[in-house]
Amino acid sequence: MNVQVDGDRLRADIEANAAFGEVEVAEGRGRTVRCGTEANRLARERFVKRLEDAGLDVTVDAVGNVAGAWTPASAGPDAAPVAAGSHLDSVPEGGIFDGPLGAYAALEAVRAMQDAGVEPARPLVVVSFTEEEGQRFAEGLLGSSVAAGERSLEDALALTDDEGVTLEEALTDVGFRGEGVLDASEWDAWYELHVEQDATLEDAEVPVGVVTDITGITHCEVLIRGEANHAGATSMVDRTDALAAAAEFVLDVESAANDVVETSSESAVGTVGSLSVSPNATNVVPGKVEAGVDVRDVDAESMETVVAAARDSLERLETERGVDTEFSRPFDLSPTPMSDRLRAAAHDAGEAAGIGTLDLHSGAAHDTMYVAGVTDAALLFAPSRDGISHNPREWTDWVDCADATRVMAGAMADVATE
Repeated sequence: MNVQVDGDRLRADIEANAAFGEVEVAEGRGRTVRCGTEANRLARERFVKRLEDAGLDVTVDAVGNVAGAWTPASAGPDAAPVAAGSHLDSVPEGGIFDGPLGAYAALEAVRAMQDAGVEPARPLVVVSFTEEEGQRFAEGLLGSSVAAGERSLEDALALTDDEGVTLEEALTDVGFRGEGVLDASEWDAWYELHVEQDATLEDAEVPVGVVTDITGITHCEVLIRGEANHAGATSMVDRTDALAAAAEFVLDVESAANDVVETSSESAVGTVGSLSVSPNATNVVPGKVEAGVDVRDVDAESMETVVAAARDSLERLETERGVDTEFSRPFDLSPTPMSDRLRAAAHDAGEAAGIGTLDLHSGAAHDTMYVAGVTDAALLFAPSRDGISHNPREWTDWVDCADATRVMAGAMADVATE
């Protein structure tokens, strides 16, 4: 179905949302919107108002997930809804499109269907999930994990920030501690539109990406213990330098990821992204290093290969450098394939609208990962200029925002009228 959208209306919504948590930056437009803050309250309240302006019935669940339902007379009373949306929170000094584009594009898709007189057989639901970015509570994808049954409501509400404030307290403070739990398993379908956060679409000069798979993600925590000692009085042969061992470990992880890319999976990545050195003094041989490892790919086997190489590296360092090591894997998400049915609908909608679409994978996590575990789900991308995201210089041209929204609206309309 070819559904026209109002690009100016969508732009106005995104620009208005950009004012909440706005920060001064040298270049671009930045915002900081952490869950349960004043900026988050203002963003949520405006979103609710815009849902209500469109005639949607708005509910807020116990973890702050916001949902607006459009149930026209044509929709069967017991028909499973077609849902779409994203999130309104941001990373510190993030851009204006990551999250809000998807939330407001979902609303614009529904408004466009209303304007066009579409008579869906299913209700349409517009959603903003709580705490996708994980900047205050948990690791991220919080609201969707509860909606998909991956995390209990009780565990979610008990999460605390660095100051000891619980999620329940934060949501209560901003007036968004609702009732019940949004249940994604009740939906017939889910669509999310997001900025790509890479340059594949820009390089290909294609306005809309249709994601085939969302990458799996593993986070590993590594501890390397050596012996702290005087940097001047300890000879080189008498040292057990934890940081020198960690340096080899970093290169081993990089080498393992490069090997996988060359031999089996071009999309694999492995990163040692954090190091904490103790005692962290210039004149002391480092005695302890804590390292954080991030491994991602759309192929689970390739992820396991990189993780195994990391373990092998630690065993070698214990033998060759005399250090003690510990390894744990606290966070593990499997690669997530998207629904063939919903992907086909997106490609068909693009063809009907004369808008090019391209299959690609997602190297970043999104709420859709959890939703896909309980119902059919699809993730669409709009181009990111220079692939920049989580940065005030994040930018997606307004015409691309409108084109991607138009494709999603057409796909949603088709699925909702099946």
